Amino acid sequence: MKRITKAPLKIQNMRLLKFGRDFKPDEEVILRDYLAIERTRLANERTLLSYIRSSLYLLLGGVGLFQLKDFADFKYLAFVALGFSAIFFIIGVYRFTLLKKSLKRLYYISEKKEKEEN
Repeated sequence: MKRITKAPLKIQNMRLLKFGRDFKPDEEVILRDYLAIERTRLANERTLLSYIRSSLYLLLGGVGLFQLKDFADFKYLAFVALGFSAIFFIIGVYRFTLLKKSLKRLYYISEKKEKEEN
């Protein structure tokens, strides 16, 4: 009879919509890690701008659909586009602030460790 062992990758308390990453550095931040944090900040800003751009496109599309007087059925689609525009903007700002706080905490924890060692 074969003995069943536990899987090597054990997933506990998995949350479906967990946006935050709980990463705590073990050591001080070296130059390579500092540059990686800077790249991540720039990528975070780029992603925020991408969310804003998509939100503005949906806003323009919704306003454009409201301008079509001959097609009254498109008003529902215009409301949907305006709703998604607001949702995209809110999600983008939320994710930006969450990652920004996480990066700030990561950087300050490493700085505090470095000062304690000196």
